[in-house]
Amino acid sequence: MSIAELISNVFLPLSLAIIMLGMGMTLIPADFTRLVKFPKAILIGLTNQLILLPLIGFSLAIAFNLSPIMAVGLMILSTCPGGPTSNLITQVCKGNIALSVTLTAIASFVSILTIPFILSFALDYFGTDETVTIKLPILDTIIQIMGITVIPISIGMLIRKYKIKFALRMEKPMRIASTVIFILVFIAVILANFDILSTAMKEVGLVTLLLNIITMGLGYLTARLFKLKLKNVISITVESGIQNGTLAFVIATSILHNVEMGIPTGAYAIWMFITGGILMWQLGKRPEPASKS
Repeated sequence: MSIAELISNVFLPLSLAIIMLGMGMTLIPADFTRLVKFPKAILIGLTNQLILLPLIGFSLAIAFNLSPIMAVGLMILSTCPGGPTSNLITQVCKGNIALSVTLTAIASFVSILTIPFILSFALDYFGTDETVTIKLPILDTIIQIMGITVIPISIGMLIRKYKIKFALRMEKPMRIASTVIFILVFIAVILANFDILSTAMKEVGLVTLLLNIITMGLGYLTARLFKLKLKNVISITVESGIQNGTLAFVIATSILHNVEMGIPTGAYAIWMFITGGILMWQLGKRPEPASKS
């Protein structure tokens, strides 16, 4: 197994699972029941992730007259909303973690249905020679989502319920650890994929930066337009602008068997970590309001 494969297949999922465990220790069931009672934030977030994101990606591919391979690669990225990284960034930014996790979970499951439809259209529209039938490994995808997000968070919530003093004591150390892991993963991804990333930045650096900034900005504006609380605004902003690059890589390389289609995801990963890091640096300094136990 190469270093790049070791990072993507072992280190990255394990790191994110540890981060999710830490997040779980900050959550209580009431965080989720409040979301069910007030679904406006969820509907706004899902609209951004599942409808506006693919439309923006499609518009940028046309506006920049991307080659068919790069255009489809951008569309692959645009069909993979959310992901554990967005939950991490939301946590450090002191957003609504329960909302972030809920949006990631729902969008991940719904995208299993939307990805084949949108990518079939993209392959046809942009005129590539690909004649592959797109099928997601549904069971594998569900297991990945469960293993990296739902199970560790559930364990963390159980710790919070039965060992509340320990959970509260660990809140700050886990947030610091999450930030350190975020930085280490960023460095490791760059070093392991340097050749691909340098090519990616030359070919689609600008268009992927715009995808990141526009979707994040749109998330912020729509959340503000509907007068959501700041913690919810932060969550929707991050969820709208941070995509599931791991899933996008899997679709490009393992399902479509085209490494070149993964190039836009490589470029996007750079911008995602940079803009996410800036948000974490700025919003993470805010004083934390008194938490409800």
